[in-house]
Amino acid sequence: MISSSSTSLIGLLCCLIVLLILPFPSHASDPDPLQDICVADLNASGSINGFPCKPDSEVTSDDFFTDFSKEAATFDVFKRGATLGDVFGFPVVNTQGVSLFRIDLGVGGINPPHTHPRGTEAGIVTRGKVLVGLVTTNNTFFSKVLTPGMVFLIPRAMVHFQVNVGKGRATFIPIFNTQNPGVSDSLTTLFDTTPPIPDEVLTKSFRVSDEVINVIRAARASN
Repeated sequence: MISSSSTSLIGLLCCLIVLLILPFPSHASDPDPLQDICVADLNASGSINGFPCKPDSEVTSDDFFTDFSKEAATFDVFKRGATLGDVFGFPVVNTQGVSLFRIDLGVGGINPPHTHPRGTEAGIVTRGKVLVGLVTTNNTFFSKVLTPGMVFLIPRAMVHFQVNVGKGRATFIPIFNTQNPGVSDSLTTLFDTTPPIPDEVLTKSFRVSDEVINVIRAARASN
């Protein structure tokens, strides 16, 4: 028996998906598909903008379904676990202009400040209490603590984060209007590049000493 609260959350999630995948074509993040389906062949050698299609003869019913009922199997140093529903985790979204994820946060867990350069994000909290914050290009900060059934929207490429501020684990489902939103983590972008960004650039940008930069690099390397 499905409870009324679960039914409401499922209905709200469906509405979010519809709102993201049925905008006016001129506002879509990805190009319109030229065929009904194009289940991504992730093992193909060539890729231009998306992935080549798996042969129709190899497409099965299972390609159209995935499972978000269980929390992530592993959690990282930020107490964050992710179940992928982008083209890499759910290949049927290839060319369809949509993707979604399940993000689980342990107690005190955080999805650190980051951006998605290729997509707008709408999400629904399904468990716990999540502080969602975003920063606009004029450095205005907006935030709100969300509980199950509440929805957030992050405009494309805006810096944002999610933090579990409840006493138990938290879960939210972000949905994107692209098969591959990409992610640019603020810390990774600055401190984990190959080759490294010169310390001089970081010390001048943050107006700190070399010692501070070295401490940050060491802390990142230890994790």
